[in-house]
Amino acid sequence: VPPRRPGRFTAELEESLPFQLTHDQLQVGQEIENDLASGVPMNRLVQGEVGSGKTLVALRAMLTVADSGGQAAFLAPTEVLARQHAETMAPLAEKAGLRVGLLTGREKGKPRELLLAARAAGEIDILIGTHALFSPDVTFKDLAFVVIDEQHRFGVHQRLRLTAKGISPHMLVMTATPIPRTLVLAAF
Repeated sequence: VPPRRPGRFTAELEESLPFQLTHDQLQVGQEIENDLASGVPMNRLVQGEVGSGKTLVALRAMLTVADSGGQAAFLAPTEVLARQHAETMAPLAEKAGLRVGLLTGREKGKPRELLLAARAAGEIDILIGTHALFSPDVTFKDLAFVVIDEQHRFGVHQRLRLTAKGISPHMLVMTATPIPRTLVLAAF
């Protein structure tokens, strides 16, 4: 796994925020950056209350991966949540010069084909989606990072199907309510 180090995109994100990151957000972000730079695939769980900034921490990590030329997939359990994440993350990512796409079961026909072609060609840096990301026609040029939100809504085999679309991508699972199996998987 090639090392991924924070760079221009991460700095631009932090400068564009209308607030300062908290100590805990910075600390977790630094731990993730250390994992990304290690050259070993990361398997990390971020647990925090709703509104604690887990998504911002994940976006910061996805920007680090994009800065190194990799792509990221962000999996949400529902279309409403996927759209909410896209509406929140896209403006921040675009300020840093990144391209964000949204893929749910609602995207059909030509729009879906164009989105998937852009993703496969590496023209989309972050793809946010629902279970539609598991579809065989969803391919990546260089899937280097997978984020799974509300991880308790997905099974182990579903996580593996998504990470199999890359070559040993880093994985970050997020939850407000961790389940014991996820804690064990993150530990080992």
